[in-house]
Amino acid sequence: MDLKERIATHTWYHTIELAPGVVTPGYYDLRPILDRIPWPDVRGKRCLDVGTFDGFLAFELEKRGAAEVVALDVDDYRQLDWPARIRDTAPAELERQIGEERGRGFRIASEALGSRAKRVALNVYDLSPERVGTFDVVVCGSILTHLRDPILALERMRSVCSGVLLATEGIDIWLHVVHRRKPMLEVRGTRDQWTTTNGAGLRRMITVAGFRVERATRPYSLAYGPGRDQLVNWRTLLRWGRESPRVAAGNVGRAVLAKIIGGHSGPSHISVLARPEI
Repeated sequence: MDLKERIATHTWYHTIELAPGVVTPGYYDLRPILDRIPWPDVRGKRCLDVGTFDGFLAFELEKRGAAEVVALDVDDYRQLDWPARIRDTAPAELERQIGEERGRGFRIASEALGSRAKRVALNVYDLSPERVGTFDVVVCGSILTHLRDPILALERMRSVCSGVLLATEGIDIWLHVVHRRKPMLEVRGTRDQWTTTNGAGLRRMITVAGFRVERATRPYSLAYGPGRDQLVNWRTLLRWGRESPRVAAGNVGRAVLAKIIGGHSGPSHISVLARPEI
């Protein structure tokens, strides 16, 4: 089976160029926002990518000269944080949409790129120096909103971070615009999203977890990739709207605001650079 055929057998979250002219049809395309992220110098460093999924950020760390990259994720959908009302049904739904084998996209991409990044099956809450050692650079991308306890996750990242944390995380653009300086946190508990926050809230969570914030960017928005239509169609949107009409309606307005402020209609993000303080 050639590379294009292997790509076609997987439902991709990340849009990754695996060879000249060969690109995975990901749900999101992070390539347009790479220059919005304040990358630390990773040359010769040991790096950790938390919540790697298909591995886009792990492979990007390699491209930037990391000496070693560990890519962290879980192997079972049931290990993800699910709100109580969908905890019994959501894992099976994802298995039908994406496939039973978590990490398959990472494996395909890694082999195609000749990557030396090592995928480790471990929940972020179980991170510790005893299990994985320490890292010069820890990266987390778009995961805190999916966690029931994002501050505990950040504390676990701090426990293995000997250098710098780069968090490129989602924010609620409306909360960010209306409350620029006041930390805000909205509890959602819908589907796989537990909370959302504004820029001040994200900085505060990182500080509370034991880091000292050195830099935070202005908001930018993720671009959707060609694979979004494979997972989200009008039936899916109608179902989500019935499950939480207020959130669905609000997301339309947020998409418009995200496009105006961040350049794309996908989820709004900011990036934060921080160092362990305690």
